[in-house]
Amino acid sequence: MAVNNFNGEDDARKPAAARDSAELPDRASAHTIEFDDDLDAQFLRTEKRVPVRRSALPKKARAQVKIIFSVVLAVLMGCAAAVAAYRYGTTSWRFRIESSDNIEVTGVQNAPRGLVMDVASSDIRRNIFAVPLEERRKQLEAIPWVESASVMRLLPNRIAVHIQERTPVAFVQIGSKVSLIDSQGVVMGMSATRQARYSFPVVRGITETEPLSSRAAAMKIFNRLVRELDSEGANYSQELSEVDLSDPENVKVTANGAGGAVMIFLGPSDFLARFKLYVGHVGEWRQQFQNLQSVDLRYEGQIIVNPDATRGTQAETAASPVAQSRKK
Repeated sequence: MAVNNFNGEDDARKPAAARDSAELPDRASAHTIEFDDDLDAQFLRTEKRVPVRRSALPKKARAQVKIIFSVVLAVLMGCAAAVAAYRYGTTSWRFRIESSDNIEVTGVQNAPRGLVMDVASSDIRRNIFAVPLEERRKQLEAIPWVESASVMRLLPNRIAVHIQERTPVAFVQIGSKVSLIDSQGVVMGMSATRQARYSFPVVRGITETEPLSSRAAAMKIFNRLVRELDSEGANYSQELSEVDLSDPENVKVTANGAGGAVMIFLGPSDFLARFKLYVGHVGEWRQQFQNLQSVDLRYEGQIIVNPDATRGTQAETAASPVAQSRKK
């Protein structure tokens, strides 16, 4: 009992600081646990879900938008490059046609070369990209001898012109002037080449004022006439010196022969059969008629000699044996 009292007194005698220090570990431990609990609570995942912001477009749509954006960007860059190239090409001296040496012309044989060069040379000192190619083509094709033309740019500063000329098929007399004419009725004038030699009949009956459509219709008859006369390889068209197309219903040709030229009325068709009749009997007719100038073969079973002569005894009908031979 004494011991207990002594201990109690000792405890009572201890200073307050000592007593506090003896109790400090327990209090410190309590505070430490509370601190740890609060610290862990700061890093604990909250039970409330935080909303995540998502894109308004789905993933596939975003990919398509990126592709479209890339394409648009590429197009814009290409346009910018094209504009820069265009400005350089239209302003640089490197693309200027300096002289006629920069103009290449091919295909010209009979057409007046001076007329072709007048058109082509109008672009000298001009930028090659400023040359109106279609306009120059039309100007060249307006030249009678030119059937078609092509005009091309040859970089950096050259122009190439190619001419396709018309092919003449006959001479044509319009008034007092004789020119060459093609199968389409285009009157071309004479060839600019002196070495050109043609053996064609002279077409009559085409006037200067008639439109090209009328000339084309007349030359269509001429083409058919020549084609029929040469269809069997006899080349009868080579015997013709003139072809009168003034009356489509009565084509008249002038044939040269040993006894002189004779005008033959062939009508609108059957050119080969009627001309062969003339060839087979012209010798007989010359013996029968002293002055054989023309023969009308348009009528079946009847041959009229010199139909343009004065009506009467001089406008004669071929003798019956000749008419009979035609019937055979």
